[in-house]
Formats: sequence, C-alpha cells, structure tokens
Amino acid sequence: MHLKNYLAERAADVDAAMDVFLPTAKDRPATIHAAMRYAVFAGGKRLRPVLCLAAAEACGGDLSNALAPACAVELMHTYSLVHDDLPAMDDDDLRRGRPTCHMVYGEGMAVLCGDALLTAAFLVLAQTPVTKRYATRDLVTELATTGGSQKLIGGQVMDLEGEGQKLTRRQLVRIHEAKTAALLTTALRLGAMTANASPAKLAALTQFGYNLGLAFQVIDDILDVTQSTEVLGKTAGKDQAVGKATYPSVLGLGESRKQAAKLTRAAMNALRPLGKKAARLEEIAAYLLQREY
Repeated sequence: MHLKNYLAERAADVDAAMDVFLPTAKDRPATIHAAMRYAVFAGGKRLRPVLCLAAAEACGGDLSNALAPACAVELMHTYSLVHDDLPAMDDDDLRRGRPTCHMVYGEGMAVLCGDALLTAAFLVLAQTPVTKRYATRDLVTELATTGGSQKLIGGQVMDLEGEGQKLTRRQLVRIHEAKTAALLTTALRLGAMTANASPAKLAALTQFGYNLGLAFQVIDDILDVTQSTEVLGKTAGKDQAVGKATYPSVLGLGESRKQAAKLTRAAMNALRPLGKKAARLEEIAAYLLQREY
C-alpha cells in the first residue's frame, strides 16, 4: 500500500475509534463534549496514533489491540494543544486551519476541555488488552510519566521561561526532548507494548522515536519561518514574534536543515533490530523529512 493511502487509512481508523470512545456532543453537559470533539476532530495529521499503530505492526501485533493507546496518545496531544493556545500560554487564535478552542468556546471552557481530554486519555488507555510482558499499570505509568512535570509539562515550563532569552543549543534540545520527542516516543512504545515487544525491540523503537521526534520539531521550526499561515494551518512566525528560541534562530536555517536530515538518519538506523518489518516506519520518517522540501 502506498504510504499516503496507509496514513489516510490509519488516521481514519483512529477517528472511528475516537468517535466511539468520546461522549457525543449531545451528552450532558453538552458544551464540554462539543468542545472536546471540536478540538479532537479538527483535522490533525494523527502522526502520533499512526506511529503507535505502525509500531504494533512492526512488532507483529494486532492493530485492533493498539487502537486504545493510539487514541489515548492523541487525546493527550490534543489537550496539550488546547492549553498551549490559551492567552496565558502561547496565545494563538488559529490551530489546524480554524479558530482555536478558546476562541470558539471561551477560555474557561477551553481549560476544562483540556482537562477532560487528559482525563479521557487514561480512561481510554485502560481499555487496552494486556500482554504477557505488559500490564495495564505499565501502560498507564508510561503515559503518565510522559505527560508529567518532567516531560510534556516540564517542556512547556522551559519553553515559557525561555521566551525572550538567548538559549543555548543544549537548552533548546532539552525543551523539545520533553515537549515533542517524549510523546512521540511514547506513542511508539505503547504500540509495541500491545504487541508484547521484546526489550530489544522496545529499546530500538525508543531510540527511533527520540531522533524522529527531534527531527520533527526541527522541521516544524523551519516551516514556521518559511511557510505561510494558510499552508501551516496555524499562525506563521508566531515563535519569532514572541521571542521563542527555535532551531533556525539558534542554529540558522542551513544548519537546521542539516540537523533534521542527521536526526532522521539516526532514527532510521535505530530500526535495524526490527529488520524488514520496520519498513513502514522508515517510510514515515523519510516522508516527515520531506515536509520541509
């Protein structure tokens, strides 16, 4: 199957599962459920859940067993976007080509929407079938650690505190190890865990996710200064406007492009222990690198 067809099919699988997992927009109280669905079904790439499913496949697992963690990761990701867009955080009024959640439902409801999505992530994750190696508590620990103060939230703290500061390359990497690479890596690990992956395969996917996550962020930063708002679906140049450190601002555009390619190669090399079964993951890594070109 061609990669674009694969991505579209897996994204559709995730959307269908999410539609079942989430309350309907008519369930009381209706406003919060409408806001949750507005945020979730805003037309994102579904990269993290697709990687979760692809990792399960690469480890010989059943896609149906990986749908719950795939959706859980996307719910956590979406909550982080809803909160990041708030005026008290990154203050953006456009996400995925349409008004952000707080622009439509108000700031208070957007805060509650993010809270509800994060809570729902664990409710959905708890429905994942267990395997011989991995119990439900292992999955919950994995996602909770990633979403906590030393990973996702910690990364946002460093990001906020770094505004207007001249950060070093290492400080910038630390932010995105926590903000971007951590959740992307967890998506892969959770998918592998549903397939009862061996420690060696889990380690390989962890290294793949780390490098792919950083490459993804480098490319995102490049796109922010080279593409239009219409192309991005979010406000172009926003990071520069608020004084955030980005890869182009710290390394320069040319060096950032080299870094993205280097990280992508490192990600692909990490997949060697999985052999030919990792071909789809390699395709996705190459595809993500080409977003910039």
